[in-house]
Amino acid sequence: MTDDQLTRYRQSIDNIDAALVCMLAERFKITQAVGAYKAAQGLPPADPGREEEQIARLRRLATGANLDPEFSEKFLRFIIDEVIRHHERLQPK
Repeated sequence: MTDDQLTRYRQSIDNIDAALVCMLAERFKITQAVGAYKAAQGLPPADPGREEEQIARLRRLATGANLDPEFSEKFLRFIIDEVIRHHERLQPK
């Protein structure tokens, strides 16, 4: 026998996960364009100032949304590190 409430919770989680994947895919599509632009312009793949601004912004948003800001920073840092790795691959050899 299934628990209908648990099933509804899980369906909601599945929907949110699907939305997160789509949002991440869109974000990485844009960051790939940024990486290509940086490579063409001779700009470095990383921008530590921008990264720190984004982390501070996300921590504020997380706090306002009652989400642990430490978790949000770890999540964004993971994404930033992956973006930088992609940008580095686009740099001319």
